[in-house]
Amino acid sequence: MRISRVQPDGLHATPGYHHVTIVEEGRTAHLAGQCPLDAAGALVGADDPLAQADQVAANALVALAAVGAAPQDVVRSVVYVATDDRAVLAGVWHRLNAGPLAEAFTTASTLLGVTVLGFAGQLVEVDLTAALAD
Repeated sequence: MRISRVQPDGLHATPGYHHVTIVEEGRTAHLAGQCPLDAAGALVGADDPLAQADQVAANALVALAAVGAAPQDVVRSVVYVATDDRAVLAGVWHRLNAGPLAEAFTTASTLLGVTVLGFAGQLVEVDLTAALAD
């Protein structure tokens, strides 16, 4: 499987992600947005976006492994944070980029501050697309 990441001339520098990701061949897996819920369905890290980022990353690793993928196979990521505070957004982004899922965020990535997420108390969600080996 060949994945390439591109920083086109004429576009702004990024804080670690690439503007374009190309998958030359193969299948893709589209993961549902991973939420800060433990295996029993309980919310982890109420009122703590960094703890929620850790749980979301752990869940994403489980989902990727279930389809034979790893963080380096991610070709698109979207991070949702229920906040309008740029410091909180940056904190979640930095936490995700410092953990075991970090390589997933070197690809084409988007970070969004949103009004509300699906579960009561949920502050963070991560949506990933991964390229799979044939």
